Order: sequence, then structure tokens, then C-alpha cells
Amino acid sequence: MRRTFRTTALLVGTLMATIGLPAATAQAVDPAPRVDLRVLVVGDGGPSTDAIAAELENAGTPYTEVDLTDTGRAVIDGDFLADTVDGRPRAKYQAVVLPNDNPFPTGSAEMAALVAYEQTYAIPQVDAYTYARPQVGLNAAVGAGYAGSVDGVQAEVTPAGKTGVFGYLEGAVPFEDNSPTVGESYAYLSTPATGADFVPYVQATIPGRSTKGSLVGEYRHDGRRELVVTFVYNRYQQQYRLLARGIVEWMTGGIHLGAQRNYFAVHVDDVFAADDRWDTELNCTPGDVDCQPGEGTPDPIRMVRADVDHASAWQYSRDFTLDFAYNASGTLDHREDNGGQDALADKLITDRNRFRWINHTYTHAFLGCVQDTGVVPWKCATNADGSTRWVSRNEIADEIATNEAWGVAAGLPLRSEELVTGEHSGLKLDPQQPVDNPNLGPALTDTGIEWLGSDNSRDPVQRRVGTATTVSRYPMNVFYNAGHVAEQVDEYNWIYTSRAQGGSGICEDNPATTTCLPAPLDVATGYTGHIVPLETRIALGHVLGNDPRPHFIHQSNLAEDRIAYPVLNGVLGHYDDLFTDETPVVNLRMKDIGVEMRRRAAWRAALDAGQVSAYRIGDSVTVRTPGAVELAATMPAGTRHGGTGFGTAYAGAVSGWAPADGLPYTLDLPTAAGAPSAAGPDVTPAAPTDTAPRAEVPAGVEEQVPHGAER
Repeated sequence: MRRTFRTTALLVGTLMATIGLPAATAQAVDPAPRVDLRVLVVGDGGPSTDAIAAELENAGTPYTEVDLTDTGRAVIDGDFLADTVDGRPRAKYQAVVLPNDNPFPTGSAEMAALVAYEQTYAIPQVDAYTYARPQVGLNAAVGAGYAGSVDGVQAEVTPAGKTGVFGYLEGAVPFEDNSPTVGESYAYLSTPATGADFVPYVQATIPGRSTKGSLVGEYRHDGRRELVVTFVYNRYQQQYRLLARGIVEWMTGGIHLGAQRNYFAVHVDDVFAADDRWDTELNCTPGDVDCQPGEGTPDPIRMVRADVDHASAWQYSRDFTLDFAYNASGTLDHREDNGGQDALADKLITDRNRFRWINHTYTHAFLGCVQDTGVVPWKCATNADGSTRWVSRNEIADEIATNEAWGVAAGLPLRSEELVTGEHSGLKLDPQQPVDNPNLGPALTDTGIEWLGSDNSRDPVQRRVGTATTVSRYPMNVFYNAGHVAEQVDEYNWIYTSRAQGGSGICEDNPATTTCLPAPLDVATGYTGHIVPLETRIALGHVLGNDPRPHFIHQSNLAEDRIAYPVLNGVLGHYDDLFTDETPVVNLRMKDIGVEMRRRAAWRAALDAGQVSAYRIGDSVTVRTPGAVELAATMPAGTRHGGTGFGTAYAGAVSGWAPADGLPYTLDLPTAAGAPSAAGPDVTPAAPTDTAPRAEVPAGVEEQVPHGAER
């Protein structure tokens, strides 16, 4: 061991001399170095480095990825890591992410280069997933600790984690356990090694013992800082999603481009109107296009006054606002059939300022091709020459304008530039209508629409249609044609069971997108026991994924058994249990969601084109972007630009968008922002540890998306 240490230390010293860096300490760099705001991610095909890269990508944080399995990859050496710009030493990366503490062969010049680089510029290193052992500051897991499954384990943030980068969490870090037959996560739990400067940030009780072992902790040694992660994860798992923000904040010192927040918005479609009901005997919806013409008797579902009171009280209890997408003809039809009376509409108009409102067209007409509903499934009607018959430009504009005029007259707090068409119609719809109605764009231009709702399950990418930009919405698997729990479960069974089990076989015919249930759900318990937990997990995953796209349900789901609320309560209740008050759910209206998505697209395009640069020198950060592109950044609280505070507070930091106008945009950091703690690093020249054995990924840890996740 002694011989190995001395040999590698000499290699480090030789490399430092080769690249012109001092071999002893980071303090020797003079003048103060420029550190570029970019992360180096060194991957080996494992899910953990992939998850961290995905987090950076999603937040808009620049990174460079080196794939160790690529024989043509760049070589990591002194020139790759550092150089000089305008006479000033430059560190090209503010942080290093490795698949484990040392993924290279013993005596590797590349690992030596990374060690020298980290020591010289005080660059932190994340060990994305590694074994617990003395080389990473922990006792070996075998014997004193634990190595095995952690499915369903309730981990916790330590006091050090709470006062540090995981302070946005209340404390609990629950590990998923979605399947009793699939291993979902594996971990090494152990305690700090004797004499090691190791601080656990996230820990869990070691099975069979009263002591707790580290899952995430900081190891300081030899002038370096490592974040040691000893559990495996993928980008979708809840435990990772909870910790991802803190991992990024740790590696960047809370100073980085890009931003991440937790968003949740819920659109309630068809307000004022009624929705047709699922028939549990016919296995279709009388009055809608999935039943044969004339089959069954329509039995509409419509909210009543008490449902409005419940929605208002629920919003108040959750500090959350629903978006009501309305169809005005619903109340006119109801009044015509009920002697001019409509208690629901009267109540909604009285309480109109308690909700946000979106134009959903006057009659909820289908605005794409003219539908031929004489067959099931329906098809587009055609002209004599065989061409598609389209709903006209005037018809579309009339649906939009008439509904808006009614809403304005009723005093609804509308944004006239927002629109969700009935069934997202007019936009492409496979297989019957593979292209947009060519009359839709002109009609949107005629009526001044700027933001148009689309269905994320079939139209996920933001795009332009006339003057409008789409805002894709997630469909919740709480069915529009179900007012009662029994109806929801019955239809769910029809869709998600095989023909042999009495189902439709849809799941059998579409195995790439849908998974069949092993058996039909019990009508009495299937909703609360299966559907609610699954839909809650899917929606909460979107919330934790920095995803601003709204979800949508229907007014029928707020009526009768009010089946939407268990899912909504599950999402917001779980969220409140996990996060502190300084990390609230961001609840935006559709226009603001569209603006956020458009900004991100422009920012991502600029990053991909290499048009963004950012670096830190001392307590100053300088960012350059193309003239029309707003910059996104996350900085420590107290950061200022030109004497004005930057960004808005969220999760213990400040973040936001800022116009740079093509000029250098300078941010002044608070003193010592992003610096190591007062204890300071040990600056003794160090050897890289022996090569870490690759931490094995247990079965089932690869990307797992629950069935029905993106319908």
C-alpha cells in the first residue's frame, strides 16, 4: 500500500508540473482563477451518472459528458481540464461527476489529472454510486454495515444535511417500493471510518442494528471534497428526484446556470357543460363516439352548487388554484331545459374570482375534420374528390369568440389569449387526423389566441399554430366519463385487462405503451388501492421533475363521488410532507407556463449551439448569451446585479430569468459564496484511490415507467 501511494503521488506531481499547476495547494493559483460554470460528467453507461446528466439537462445547466465506454472519447488530461485565458488560469469545469470514486485502471494518468485539477482549483467531485469502504471515508459495508435492497426504506436528512444543501427537504426521504417482485434500489449502508473527515447528509437505519448508515455524505481528504453516494438510482425514482437538487447545489456551490422548481397546475375541462357517462354494461359511453349510434341512453354528469363550495374550500385548504376551462353553451342549454334556472352557473359566476378561467370554446365542438360518427371508431368525412372535409375557419373563430364574449359579459377573470379547444380538436390526432386542420391556425390568428392547449400524450413538443404557441397538458387517468368510483374502476378494467379476463384487449394490442393488469381491480377497493396511488406517483413525478406542464381532468371528476380529489390530495399531501415552506409548489396559469416553456426552448437551443458562456472570478459571475435569449441562473441568496437583487427566492437560493441583451451580464455574489466550509480542505498532495470496483446495478433499476404513465 505504501509503495502504491508513493508511486501515484509522484505521478500526480509529474502531471501537475506538466500542465503547469502547483503541486501543493489551490491557494497557490495567482491571479485568482477563472472557473467556468460547466460540469464535467464522466459516465460508464450506468443509470446514476445518466440521472445526474438528465438533471443538468432538464435544469438548463451546461455540462460536458465523457463516455468511458466510447473508444473514440476525449482523453482527460491537463489540457482537457484547464488552460489560460488572457493571462489568467482557467478551470474549464466547476465540478466533476464520476460513476464512482475512481472508475479508471490502477495508476491511471486520467485519474491523476482529475485529482490534480480538483486539488488545484478546489473542484468538488460527485461519486454517483460507489461501494462503502475506507477509500471513500466509510467502513466496509460487509460486517459492520449492510449491502442489499433498500426498497421501501425510510431514509432521512441529517442535521448537517438540513443546514446544508438538503435544507429544502422536511427530512424524510422515502425510497420507492412499487413492485414486490422487482428490486428497485440497492445500497451500501455504513458509518464513517475511524479518523475520516466524513459527514453524512442522508442516512438510514442499518437493518438489524440501532445505528444509521450513510447514503449520501461528504468526504474531505487530501485537499479534495467528494460527495459519496452509496445507493443506485435512475432519473425517475422518487428518492433521486428528492435529492437531485441538493446534489447539484453541492457540486456547484449553489452557483450555476439553469434553474429548477416544482410545478403543479390542474385544468378542469368542460365547466358549465355536462360529460357523458360510462355504461358499465355496454362498455362504452352513450352519447359519445365510442358507442354505436343510438346505443344506450345518455346519462350526463354535471357539477352542482355544493361541488363549487367543495372546490373553493379545497383550494383554500391547499393554497392552490384550479383552472376552469369553460363551455358557455352548457349553461344556456341547462337554462333552456330548466325554466331559465341554473344554480350551478349562478354559483360559479358569484364565486368566479376564486378560480382561474380558460376559454374552452362555446359548444365544445370538434374543430378538426368533419367527423363521420356512423362508424366506430369514427373517421374523417371526405368531399366528392376524396379530400378531407375540414371544419371551416369561420366556424372555429365563432366557437372561440362567442365563448369569450359570454365569459367577458359574465365577468370571468379571463386571459383572452388562452384557449383549449374541445378534445384539443383542430390539432393533429392519430390515426384519423394525422395533420392539423389547415383552418385552425388562421382562426387562431383571427381571434388573437397566443397560447393553445395540446395533449401531451400525442403532441408533447411546443410548436406554433398560427399566432398561437402550444402548451402541452398531461392527461390524468381519471376518466372524463366517470362520476362514481365504480364507473372509473369498471372502465379502467375494460382498458387494462386482457380479453381473456373480460377486458377490451387494448393493453394486449399496444404493449409498447400500455401494460395489462394481472387481474381486474376490485370495484370496491381498486380505486383507492391501485389507481389513486399510481396516478399520484405519476403526477408527483412530473412535479418533482421541474416540469411546468399542466395536468387536466374534467368537471365530472369534481361532481358526484368527486373522484379527482384523492389524487390531487395525494400529490399535494405527499409534497407538503416532503418539502419545507421555502420550496412551495409553483402553481402557474397557462400563459405563464407557455412563457416558461418557450424561454427554456430558446435557452436550450443557445446552450446546444455553444452560444452561452459563463464563468466565476472571485465573487463575480459573468454570463454572455445571444441578444434575444434570456439567461437562466441559480445563485446564493443576496446575489445582486447592478445593485438590484437577482432572481426570486426558492429552496434556499435565488433563481430566475434575466435579459442579457447580448452584453456581459454580471452578478455580484455575497462574500464567500460557494466556498468550502470553514474547516477548509486538507491540502496534502494525494494519490487517487485504487480503482473502485464497478457497483453492480440490481435487476429492475433500469428505467421503469409505470403502465399508463403517458397516456
